[in-house]
Amino acid sequence: MKKQVGLWIDHREAFIVFIESGVDEAHHIESPHHIESGVGGHVRFSGRHAAEDGSADNQRDRQFASHLSKYYDAVIAQIHEAESVFLFGPGEAKGELKKQLVAHGLGERIVGVETTDKLTEHQITAKVRLHYQI
Repeated sequence: MKKQVGLWIDHREAFIVFIESGVDEAHHIESPHHIESGVGGHVRFSGRHAAEDGSADNQRDRQFASHLSKYYDAVIAQIHEAESVFLFGPGEAKGELKKQLVAHGLGERIVGVETTDKLTEHQITAKVRLHYQI
């Protein structure tokens, strides 16, 4: 059986559509396949002074990157068995996830990367079905 995945992602959430043997399984917000990063638009961390670890901006950037890496690992754990992965979404998250997939040895499974706006769950599912011609 061929397992295909379409994945809409941004820095806040990922919505995954699994297709197996031509049947799609889309997951809504309450689903364990809808993963939220927990990162808001502007992240502020308190704690050490800027002089302790470089500038405060650098510290925030490192913490943000660490948080995103954990988020991408959680997404990869959900899709690691897929034979093909189609990534799409706004912003930089899809490219960052692509790099993480390559680092995990899953880069050859990526069949497409596309920039899109925010989409509804129905639009995401339709886009994945169209991509895989189902």
